[in-house]
Amino acid sequence: MSCFIVVAVLLATFARALTTRQTITGLTTSQIDSYTPYTYYASTGYCTAAQTLAWDCGADCEANPDFIPVASGGNGDSVQYWYVGYDPSLSTVIVAHQGTDVSEILPLLTDLDLVLTNLDSSLFPGIPSDIEVHNGFMSAQASTATQVLTAVQTTMSKYGATKVTLVGHSLGAAISLLDSVYLPLHLPSGTSFQTITYGLPRVGNQAFANYVDANLHLTHINNKEDPVPILPGMSLGYVHPAGEVHIEDSGEWAACPGQDNPSTQCIVGDVPTIFQGDESDHTGPYNGIEMGC
Repeated sequence: MSCFIVVAVLLATFARALTTRQTITGLTTSQIDSYTPYTYYASTGYCTAAQTLAWDCGADCEANPDFIPVASGGNGDSVQYWYVGYDPSLSTVIVAHQGTDVSEILPLLTDLDLVLTNLDSSLFPGIPSDIEVHNGFMSAQASTATQVLTAVQTTMSKYGATKVTLVGHSLGAAISLLDSVYLPLHLPSGTSFQTITYGLPRVGNQAFANYVDANLHLTHINNKEDPVPILPGMSLGYVHPAGEVHIEDSGEWAACPGQDNPSTQCIVGDVPTIFQGDESDHTGPYNGIEMGC
């Protein structure tokens, strides 16, 4: 009887894994190319506040020549750079946050800042009390939250915009995801949002991931064997929201449904531990684009 149970469990596990793999789809070339403007916007997040406000940062800025900057800030040290402006060709407000290189973010994902904590109710009024996020990411987002909100409100008013797109890479991806939860609480109800991130670490607990899935339109793109997206570990209570797109070694972009999809076509299955990761994959390339100003 016990052998029968073991076999049944193994078969059920195999069936779930097979179903997971069957639901993964590859993106078309046009779908991949559609992310290119946002990839450049995320890369531009590494540029100084002066550069983004003047929209004079070389190839990254030149890739989105119609962009109209409205505000920028941060010092690139204690406060990540950020900028806000309007893209008339995409008809959206753009919000971007600076990331960090892998040597700096890995310690942040493994030190005491990874303690899960409740969101600040003054910034996130009405958010369910069971939602918890990475303490370090929460502090980074809080340091620029009201400035970013004011800049977005100004941009929406000036250009009649009703859509907001948030982008970021690495630490900037985590901050942008938290901004994606924060901004809708303070902007008009008719505003639409999308969030596109690159090399996103896990930001919060199961309740956070469920909230994101229910309320946001998130795409988080992971490159090959980048170890950052598998941290902090699930054993610590962290969970990725749905919306993963994984760039495989073959160059295919695989849309991975669900939260922390275990398929080897997705980041969790492809990089089970940091020892299987390759830190050089963190900065890209993302369809030929390397992150950094």
